[in-house]
Amino acid sequence: MTRSPLRPLLFLDIDGTLIPFGATPEQYPDGYPTYPYRQREVGAHPLLARVDPALGPRLVGLPCELVWATTWEAEANECLAPLLGLEQLPVVAWREASYEDVRRGLHWKTRTLLDWSEGRPFAWLDDEITDTDRAWVAEHHPARALLHRVDHRHGLTDADFAALDEWLRAG
Repeated sequence: MTRSPLRPLLFLDIDGTLIPFGATPEQYPDGYPTYPYRQREVGAHPLLARVDPALGPRLVGLPCELVWATTWEAEANECLAPLLGLEQLPVVAWREASYEDVRRGLHWKTRTLLDWSEGRPFAWLDDEITDTDRAWVAEHHPARALLHRVDHRHGLTDADFAALDEWLRAG
């Protein structure tokens, strides 16, 4: 996939964003919804059955460039992209977070994503984003940025897509 200078980037986490986890039995009395993938598709990752295949077309339909921003790294293209019907996406390569970043409460992904964006507008969907990350990006990034925290218990919802779509179309 080639990088488009015109469209914003969408940095996409997996755990808690595309794969929900951590809900109480009261929230999902029958367990999480699962989808009928073949065993060879989910392989050794049983939580992949929680990935809603309808998310893929919704993500592709957004006016942005999708980028994996996950600890899954290249496995995101191997395991998740086929389940979602996505082409191979660029993958962010992570570097060590500095002691200073950790001390101030900055997420270990934040600085790398800012550098990776090269000044382009971006949205970041993750279940670990904090106000510290938002403030730091607002101070250090020259373009628009949306740092949207997804509730890890539910993963991406219609409300998350609405917020993202509104931000993308406002640009």
